Amino acid sequence: MPSRTEKPLRVAVLADSDTRWKWGALTAHRLAPGARLDGCLLRGRATPTGRQLAEVGVRAETLREVTMTEFVRTADRSRYDVVVLACVGGAVQAALHGLAHAWGTGPARPVVVTGYVGVVYEKLADGLLLRHGADVVLANSPDDAHRFRAVYEGVGAPADSVAEWALPFLADTSDAGDKVIDAEGARLGPFTVVFAAQPSVPERRADRAYLLRRAAAHARLHPGREVLIKLRSKPGEHTTHIEEHPYQKLAAKLPGGLPPNCRLVYGHMGDVLDRTDLLVTVSSTAALEALHRAIPTAVLTDLGIREGLGNHHFLGSGCLASWDRLDAGHLPVPDPGWTARQGVATDGPYAHGTAFDAARRRVAALAARPGLPPLAPYYTARTAPGYLPGILARHGLDPEGRPLPGRAGAPAEAGALRRAVREAARGAYRHGVQRVAPVIRRLGEL
Repeated sequence: MPSRTEKPLRVAVLADSDTRWKWGALTAHRLAPGARLDGCLLRGRATPTGRQLAEVGVRAETLREVTMTEFVRTADRSRYDVVVLACVGGAVQAALHGLAHAWGTGPARPVVVTGYVGVVYEKLADGLLLRHGADVVLANSPDDAHRFRAVYEGVGAPADSVAEWALPFLADTSDAGDKVIDAEGARLGPFTVVFAAQPSVPERRADRAYLLRRAAAHARLHPGREVLIKLRSKPGEHTTHIEEHPYQKLAAKLPGGLPPNCRLVYGHMGDVLDRTDLLVTVSSTAALEALHRAIPTAVLTDLGIREGLGNHHFLGSGCLASWDRLDAGHLPVPDPGWTARQGVATDGPYAHGTAFDAARRRVAALAARPGLPPLAPYYTARTAPGYLPGILARHGLDPEGRPLPGRAGAPAEAGALRRAVREAARGAYRHGVQRVAPVIRRLGEL
């Protein structure tokens, strides 16, 4: 009988937002080239729309919405070789406990993989311990791998699950950053500046309006340049984080409007970077993509260098700069030591895709074993009795990982009425988050 590794692996990805679906699906393809991919979108406030899924551009054999209880009920141990959990930490922890209960102590089960979508600049210990229990915890750089192991070892938990690799959406430098050039090698088209906006950084409306004004002012100061405001979602759509003050609405109220050479754009970040000459952001993971492509990258200091903004992660990178310096023509030059530690070096294994090899071999070796030990997260009813039950309950599970009464999971076919009710509820929630909640907060500040 052929082993499981003699044929394409079967992979399931559970994701709770558009960005995490992108990370999870690309991770699956990087770890198991040619695998059959089944996608599961965790139902919630950030469940991606059809437009967002199309923008990600990653195909799956099947793609469906599920609750956590539906997922653990249908992720049969014999159906998949690998399960990728591409969710926020609490959802990963719930999935680990739910799957541990569903799979029990049988002789074989899928390999469970998890990790982070991008820069880890906050809640390091909290997020990592919520992910502990997976067979493989992917670290996106040498620096992350060192930090991850230190956290696990610091609480006395096994750290052998940590595997260094690279962000799966980093393009190989041989294919990245290609721009239209003439016969003499000169760049065609205008110098393009891209401001990579983020849904929740910064949070304050005044700060977001300030960044938009400065981008528009840069376009006016440099009429020969094209300034693009790269947005993640359209009004009413949600991503990983709630966006209370969308740039689209701020742009509509901008005095004088946007100049002709400044506009809002959507689309796949890789496609936008293909025509980018300068990437500007507060702390977006897009900065790592740009640096990997050797595109000059500016991490803004205008609002300070603060943990809440995430730009402190770029200390020592050589990329910190203000709009004033960019207006004056400054192009940041990254520090090669820093980029190497962050896994975005333009040479070596991270440049040529070989940074994925070690994790790929580990997953293949685990999948080939006749059996794996039961999933054993660090958090249990004994180690975190005041924390874990609440996390599991939010996802419909009791402290043992069993579905709570009435939450055992509905049939996969929802029906037209149920879908309509769910979409109406989702729309009402988004309206409350984007319109009602900010008003209540402002009234509270009076």
